[in-house]
Amino acid sequence: MIHLLALDASSRACSVALLRRPDGGEAQCLTRFELAPREHTRRLLPMVDEVLAEAGLSASSLDAVAYGQGPGSFTGLRIAAGAAQGLAYGLGCPLIGVSTLAAMAVGSHYRHHCRYLITALDARMGEIYVAAWQCRDGIPEALLAEAVMPPSRLRLPRGHEDHDWVGVGSGWGLWGDMPTEVQAAISQHLPDVEADAADMVRLAARAYDAGEGCAPHEVQPVYLRDQVAWKKARA
Repeated sequence: MIHLLALDASSRACSVALLRRPDGGEAQCLTRFELAPREHTRRLLPMVDEVLAEAGLSASSLDAVAYGQGPGSFTGLRIAAGAAQGLAYGLGCPLIGVSTLAAMAVGSHYRHHCRYLITALDARMGEIYVAAWQCRDGIPEALLAEAVMPPSRLRLPRGHEDHDWVGVGSGWGLWGDMPTEVQAAISQHLPDVEADAADMVRLAARAYDAGEGCAPHEVQPVYLRDQVAWKKARA
């Protein structure tokens, strides 16, 4: 039996998911999800306790801990990473970072049966965090690498302009600032979708099976904006 826990606090939502997978059996998932702006610190660990109690497990049963590594709210990313790191240290288990943008793509792929998705989060300061994906059988393939940019600079992935695209996430609240060619390619946009640990834990299970977990001290939130600033400084 494999037990994986995922935590996310990258947006207005706070979520926890516990995946239980018997050897050779079908995985089951217990979840908590709340829209709780500025309440992540207070709610995240109690939600962990709730799913463990519902499963009848102690934290010592966990094989790995995953967290929403970003991009997203700087404060929220640090809260989830810190909580996940503390659990993993205490349990001596691997830590798995999961992209919030990839998780949103996979969740929308399952729920809306769409294959080509552009996930975008409002990054404030007139910018978005964005990536484009092709999803097959729950596996996201990046067609546009995660980046931070003004919405006016967004372009469709080269060679994929004619696909039926779906826009996902709060960044699509800036629809009016998107280029006309991007607007024309989007069949629907879902600006209210938030990252969810329930989607992250399934991606984490694939990473765990591939041996991709890291040591707790290697926790690394993905801010994107800091990376861009560093690259500009080095240019």
